[in-house]
Amino acid sequence: MAREKKEAEEEVAVDAQKVVKKAKELTDLPGIGEATAEKLKKSGYDEFDRIAASSPHELAEVAEIGVETAKKAIAAARDALEMGYESADRILERRKAIGRIDTGSKNLNDLLGGGVETQAITEAFGKFSSGKSQLGFQLAVSVQRPVEQGGLGGNCLFIDTESTFRPERVRQLAVAMGLDGDEALKNIFVAKAVNSDHQMILTEKAEELVKEKNIRVVVIDSLTSYFRAEYLGRGALGERQQKLNRHLHTLQKLANKFNIAVYVTNQVMDDPSILFGDPTKPIGGHVLAHLATYRLYFRKGKEEKRIARLVDSPSMPEGECVFRVCPDGVRD
Repeated sequence: MAREKKEAEEEVAVDAQKVVKKAKELTDLPGIGEATAEKLKKSGYDEFDRIAASSPHELAEVAEIGVETAKKAIAAARDALEMGYESADRILERRKAIGRIDTGSKNLNDLLGGGVETQAITEAFGKFSSGKSQLGFQLAVSVQRPVEQGGLGGNCLFIDTESTFRPERVRQLAVAMGLDGDEALKNIFVAKAVNSDHQMILTEKAEELVKEKNIRVVVIDSLTSYFRAEYLGRGALGERQQKLNRHLHTLQKLANKFNIAVYVTNQVMDDPSILFGDPTKPIGGHVLAHLATYRLYFRKGKEEKRIARLVDSPSMPEGECVFRVCPDGVRD
């Protein structure tokens, strides 16, 4: 009896694989009908790659289906996309599509390998008034310039968690770059997050806006503010890090799928155990350290001067540079 049951299950699995190879529409996936497909589309799961990259519990919750059904649908989407290994030269060829946004400072551009990179998360951490938000404003305007002028010919999605977004400052930077200030503001789409859950939802629901408004950079100022305020003590640390991990993965998926740049600012704390040297440590722990592609540590110098140190990068060596934050923006 057990043998017959096993053979029947294997036959179902074979049939499912046959369906998978023919899958072209959402309704071709096992367990996904018209009504379920509509729910998936409304939640942003309108393409196979998004379904293939999701977890069974995540998909089950969105589509209101069983976890086992979600597993079959995810497996079908993955097989339809032929996800697997590929040669490194093909990856190199794809990376030629990566763009870089001018920071306004040649020194800072060189430190990052040419500017803020698409398909990557660039994090800047440092104490208050170290230039983190100013670089975010600069990128929101710079991205609107054509490629030959250091931009990407696109628009900006700006998520404000600290009530620091200032349209007056953005207009000032745009005029300094020779752009129409009011037109530049129309190309920046700002959302004020009210808590960490809202912040996460804003990024999870951003796909439609990214496609509709030609978004080429997402700026979050700051990434950790609400997570730090809402999850207090060691008892809440595990939950906080899990949510932060999910949030960062959503941002990376967005960056990869649409070839956009993600720039986030981060708060810091002083480590009392460090008696000698710089006690400044970024919030977010190992989760953020692992998932940020580029990590910059900003320090304030005299007057307009700022020091940027590249702490981590997959391709660039550690180093430092000096830049200025002046009325015209970020400059050498």
